[in-house]
Amino acid sequence: MLGAIAGDIIGSVHEFGPPATPETPLFQPRSHFTDDTILTLATARCLVDGVDYATAYREAYQANRAQSWGMRFIEWGKDPSMGPYNSFGNGSAMRVSPIAFWARDLDEALLEAKRSAEVTHDHPEGIRGAQATVHAAFLARQGVSASAILAAIRAHHGYPLDEPVPVIQRTSRYNETCQGTVPPAIRIACNAESFDDAMSICISLDADTDTLACITGGIAEARFGMPNHVVNAVNSRLLPEQRELIERYWTLVSDRLA
Repeated sequence: MLGAIAGDIIGSVHEFGPPATPETPLFQPRSHFTDDTILTLATARCLVDGVDYATAYREAYQANRAQSWGMRFIEWGKDPSMGPYNSFGNGSAMRVSPIAFWARDLDEALLEAKRSAEVTHDHPEGIRGAQATVHAAFLARQGVSASAILAAIRAHHGYPLDEPVPVIQRTSRYNETCQGTVPPAIRIACNAESFDDAMSICISLDADTDTLACITGGIAEARFGMPNHVVNAVNSRLLPEQRELIERYWTLVSDRLA
């Protein structure tokens, strides 16, 4: 989960700017969390406190209206009677990383990913994006090799995942859909040599950078763990109540998986 939050913060200052150059520091004075972090933490709250996903996501919106939410999510967040709106936006994938570390087995992980997605993103592509993201991170958490992760995602979710990272860097364009964001995120996380490397690749793209790095970061955390300098940079930008929720989450994860 912290990897996804780190990705959001790292990508926040690059979303509408030119792609970053190789020497660009991951964290800058203006780096900040966005709605991606807020909804990732809302997913963690569902898991640790038993809150249903729709309630947690609406309450997260209500408490943070100044964030740059999508227009359809704003409409949904304002209206408790509104059901899912058939979205295939990448929001369903950016908020699911806590599930990958929480689930005891892959079936549980995929079921929870579907449940988290379908309260808003009930389009098949919205659900597929969330499940593929969780699947990749869950396997990485188990120590599965990058090549085996890619093969599993191809087989189970139908993403080709054929483009090498240099091709992704040349051809990437801003895209807010699951099908345009999840495949490159998985490819980057599986081809990177470290967490920092994965983040550097993300910010070098013309993309929905904070969300791309958020999705990538959750998988990269499962593969590589979190460097101390990244953890410190993230914690310095979070609110006390956000850090407290993360601590409770990890305590319960340890208890569940002991």
